[in-house]
Amino acid sequence: MFKFKKLTAIALVAVAAMGLLAGCGNEKPKMTQQEGVLRVGSETTFPPFEFTEGEKYVGFDVDLSEAISKKIGLKMEFKSMGFDALIPAVQSGDIDMIAAGINATPEREKVLDFSDVYFDQGGFITVVRKDNTTIHNMDELAGKTVGAQIGTIPVEMAQKIPGTTVKQIDSNANIFMELKAGTIDGAILDNAVAMYYLKQGADQDLKLVGEPTKSPGTVLGVKKGNKALQDAVNKALKELKEDGTYQKIYDKWFGDYNKK
Repeated sequence: MFKFKKLTAIALVAVAAMGLLAGCGNEKPKMTQQEGVLRVGSETTFPPFEFTEGEKYVGFDVDLSEAISKKIGLKMEFKSMGFDALIPAVQSGDIDMIAAGINATPEREKVLDFSDVYFDQGGFITVVRKDNTTIHNMDELAGKTVGAQIGTIPVEMAQKIPGTTVKQIDSNANIFMELKAGTIDGAILDNAVAMYYLKQGADQDLKLVGEPTKSPGTVLGVKKGNKALQDAVNKALKELKEDGTYQKIYDKWFGDYNKK
């Protein structure tokens, strides 16, 4: 009798353990670190994608991230930080998603999973002082001091131009300040951002030269392996395009994109 009870007890423990394992298998993958909240990280000197108006964060990525959050059923929490801090913040769980006008690169793909492309009219352009008569395109930055935002593709582009001294600068706003001050000869920036700055008055001192490069496509980034969030974001993007919300946000920030 004692032996029978012992075997029964062992069997019950085994069944319970199997039940627990089955339960774990049925759990939904965790999309975000905080339940009900999508924490979005960005570098907010990148108009018209993300920047500040007074004490408020505004821009194309801000509005789009808000719309994506609502589609998924989450509340958005927006965090501003340095561009080079964004990927570490995703890896540590401080944020769930990067919305900062980023492009997918092989290096970033090692640590991030990307959304579908949501903006493909960017590319990169050369900016110089208006009185500059020697630089007419990106190739003519050779041998010059070139500014580019730290951690971005333009840094790599500038480093590949023969003889350049590349000055990595923490924000686009500071790049424009250094251009105006003459501490750099030229800069490589996202075309949409450069056009926006010039339309806000920077064209009094600066100008775009050459043609923009072909856009690699702008994406949102999530932690490597977070397929649940990646899929949810892509589904939301698709629905926002289908119901016209994406187009309204696009028109708000890029309605005059092609008007130079």
